[in-house]
Amino acid sequence: MRGVYNFVKSIEPISSVNMKKTIHIMALAAMALGLLFSSCGTGKKLQVSEARVDQLQKDSISTHNNLKMCQADLIRLNEEKALIQKDMHLLTSESKMTIADQAIRLKNLQGIIQSQKDVMTRLKNTISEALVNYAADELSVYIKDGNVYVSLAEKLLFKSGSDVVNPKGKEALKSLAEVINNTKDISVMIEGHTDNVPIKTKVFPDNWSLSTARATSIVRILTLDYGFDAKRITASGRSEFHPVQPNTTDAGRAGNRRTDIILTPDLKELFKILEQ
Repeated sequence: MRGVYNFVKSIEPISSVNMKKTIHIMALAAMALGLLFSSCGTGKKLQVSEARVDQLQKDSISTHNNLKMCQADLIRLNEEKALIQKDMHLLTSESKMTIADQAIRLKNLQGIIQSQKDVMTRLKNTISEALVNYAADELSVYIKDGNVYVSLAEKLLFKSGSDVVNPKGKEALKSLAEVINNTKDISVMIEGHTDNVPIKTKVFPDNWSLSTARATSIVRILTLDYGFDAKRITASGRSEFHPVQPNTTDAGRAGNRRTDIILTPDLKELFKILEQ
């Protein structure tokens, strides 16, 4: 504005015509200055607007990403809801059994379990009586995990490194067969065991083969010689890996060289009740 003032002041007195020209020039100058100031203000507003648009675009992208995450969470929650509803349906179905029904079922289970215990206890006592003439270091009879175990020492059945059952061992197996042949609803597993001393012969390259061969020999005697049902018997060799005594002494190793005859009760009736 000072520049315009000085410009006007510098003009010498003129005629009325020149005066009009002067006023016109001053007006144009004022308009120019106004446009100049106006353009400066518009530029600042434009910058503010551009910054605002940029922020809005960033906010839009962030909101879109959050929406996608929410949609993914919704899908996952719906899947979990479906699984919970399925579990609730199964639970509801099971809960339809009344308290009285559950009590009857429990009583039946307890009855079968007790009956099986009684059967196996009688079987164990009968076998012990049949084998009463053999020494404690030759065989033992006991119940473990609901099964009857007849554990026969190597000295009663085999010579060292052999799978051929000797005559005294066959007599013991004959006495056992007379009992189990008259016992219904049991299955028999023959397990051969060795100590941890390695064996390597033309016939037996390792303890696995020896323990399995010994178990198989006893299966053949029980089924072929003494008529036990072959469908109810299984042979397996467990080598040195299930010792009952430490292998650090001669007595311990002798105790591990054994053949276990495991008599297992038939649990079909028990499973039927559990499946109901």
